[in-house]
Amino acid sequence: MDAARRAVAEHLPTSEVLAALEVTRSEVVTPMMFEFELLTRARGEKKTIVLPEGEEPRLIAAAEAILARGVADLILLGEENQIRSRASQLGHDISEARIVSPRDTEHVERYAAEYARLRAKKGVTLEQARERVQDVSYFGTMMVQMGEADGMVSGATHSTAHTIRPSFEIIKTKPGAQIVSSVFLMALEDRVLVYGDCAVNPDPTAEQLADIAAQSAETAEQFGVAPRVAMLSYSTGTSGTGADVDKVREATALVRAAAPHLDVEGPIQYDAAVDASVAKTKLPDSSVAGRATVFVFPDLNTGNNTYKAVQRSAGAIAIGPVLQGLNKPVNDLSRGALVDDIINTVVITAIQAQAESARASAAPAR
Repeated sequence: MDAARRAVAEHLPTSEVLAALEVTRSEVVTPMMFEFELLTRARGEKKTIVLPEGEEPRLIAAAEAILARGVADLILLGEENQIRSRASQLGHDISEARIVSPRDTEHVERYAAEYARLRAKKGVTLEQARERVQDVSYFGTMMVQMGEADGMVSGATHSTAHTIRPSFEIIKTKPGAQIVSSVFLMALEDRVLVYGDCAVNPDPTAEQLADIAAQSAETAEQFGVAPRVAMLSYSTGTSGTGADVDKVREATALVRAAAPHLDVEGPIQYDAAVDASVAKTKLPDSSVAGRATVFVFPDLNTGNNTYKAVQRSAGAIAIGPVLQGLNKPVNDLSRGALVDDIINTVVITAIQAQAESARASAAPAR
């Protein structure tokens, strides 16, 4: 029998057999696989992330896990004795974290001078700047702006406006971006989808919607999701009319004109975007219908409710909101964020910082 096996093996056309037996790589991506990939990428080029809410117990617990996993270096804002004492009481080791007081004179003076310069046209004086930068959100944002941190994560105890307003004033939008928008990375049982904008812009214009689509596609690619963009509406193709549908139709045309390489379909209903059988009936020739990965909602009301419905009803893990369009990464936490949510957001921010570094390196010298 062994001799027969050897004879068969010696005479088989090996390459042809292997080609015939080759199995296409599965496209299934579980939440655990996605999280593992993100952690691996963050470790590959470790970045420094500042956490302004340094005394918050959830932040301290998340900091311990992040440092232990080696995915980012951390700066916590607050008074060192208080934060170290709180961590000790809670049983967390954050010895590798750097802690900076937002009242440290040397930092305050440098940040105030730069903030006053940036806001001079708005009439901000140096004295006003000194007071402003001692707010932890402004202090952390100035650290990012001045290259002393690569990104910032906040919002566990502060409002979204308090967290991101300094970014609009200081960091501003990156070249090519009209607005700051957001996405959620929705980790379902067998895939990862991108939903935008579900947190920032209440009623975007057609031009803004096109910008959100382009940004969301870029973010998807950044996190390993091949972008196939569905511009969502209550109507699919040419079947409906009305101002809301017309806005989505115009936005789709703008995306196609600006990014002809991008797979985009719209207006399209959600079922036609995700279900192959519905897509076959409604848009049989579409490269996006039935297999969309990036979903652009027509307004904040629709987007916010949809992501929460999917999160709660389908058991999806919603990572975000991930802010996009800023020159440097700043991300907002929900005030109900769990420790795992904070860890995921820090990892996402670190990967965004890697992409920003690559973009800056590729930019021509001025």
